[in-house]
Amino acid sequence: MLKNYFFRAFALLLLISATACKKKIKVQEDEVYSRHLQRQVKLTIISTPIPDDKNELNLLLLNDGQDLGQFRVKEIVDSLYREKLIQPLIVVGIAAGDRMKEYGVSENPDFMGRGDKADKYAAFIDDELYAFAKKKAGVRKFKSVVLAGTSLGGLSAFDVAWDHADKIDKVGIFSGSFWWRDKDDKAADYSDEKDRIMLNKIHSSRKKPHLQYWFYAGAKEEAGDRDKDGIIDVVDDTKDLVALIKSKNVCLPEDIMYTEDPNGMHDYASWSNHLPQFLIWAFPR
Repeated sequence: MLKNYFFRAFALLLLISATACKKKIKVQEDEVYSRHLQRQVKLTIISTPIPDDKNELNLLLLNDGQDLGQFRVKEIVDSLYREKLIQPLIVVGIAAGDRMKEYGVSENPDFMGRGDKADKYAAFIDDELYAFAKKKAGVRKFKSVVLAGTSLGGLSAFDVAWDHADKIDKVGIFSGSFWWRDKDDKAADYSDEKDRIMLNKIHSSRKKPHLQYWFYAGAKEEAGDRDKDGIIDVVDDTKDLVALIKSKNVCLPEDIMYTEDPNGMHDYASWSNHLPQFLIWAFPR
């Protein structure tokens, strides 16, 4: 009788332990070989508890995945999920290779030749990483797919999302490097209207991608002010891109969110302060 009691108690303990494990945020390291980039790409995968109905599972792809710790992604996702503010989610942090080559605007290197592999990075996400993430999660399709990044990784995220909106639903840009230009801004004939690569790409694009956009910029990120209007360049460049997207009528006005932090710096401390707002926007419950 006593033996039977202890057996049932032990079984109950195992059941409680297994249930608790299912409710925890999980983190694992992985990698995938990219034929487009010709290298192994290291990945950090963070997942909330997987729902019984996997059709409810969402995917967040993050550039500069080597910095997820500084970005406080695990802690913030865990907190928001426990508070029932976001939906079930898998985060795939993509460790950067040579970010000055792989991040940028596809087929449009800057005036120093940087970003010359941006098209290969976009192909990696579109052709290889998306399929890898679906297989890893055991789903045929995610409920939503979001791509995000900071600084140069933010420029990359916007570019990839714009060109591949058939797979990506939303894009998040923290302090995007929209200054990316095809001419030195010290050149006598430099012009913001003509030489900012991303803005020129969107201006001339005939695409109408079905995307939702979230932008962030901090008012204390830098001292640069090319047009001497008293507003730093990262804010000017971001607001100019937002205005351009709106003027092209590619989405509803409410599909574009712009947040400006008067005390925001160009660092992960500032970006992580706004990560909860972004995640709740991207995956609202």
